[in-house]
Amino acid sequence: MSGKAAGKVTGLQISPWNLILLLPLLMLVTPWFNFDKPRVLGLPFFYWYQFLFVFVGVVSVAVVYVMTKGKPVVTGKPDRLAAKELDEGEK
Repeated sequence: MSGKAAGKVTGLQISPWNLILLLPLLMLVTPWFNFDKPRVLGLPFFYWYQFLFVFVGVVSVAVVYVMTKGKPVVTGKPDRLAAKELDEGEK
């Protein structure tokens, strides 16, 4: 009997928090920031905008990590075989 037929959830569960990880990908849309001005500390907009997105990426990953840690990826009954039991089967 499959997991769906038994009424339990199987497979990888995706958290809505993971959508925040798409935010740093906005840095890849070059026409949005391919400009010289305004300059900050002598750096053209192109460079300091990219540098800003380094921090956006770090903050995005940190937020997703904090909000999703400790939550199970797969719900349902635990595996019947533990890793220790699988290792013993190789003997």
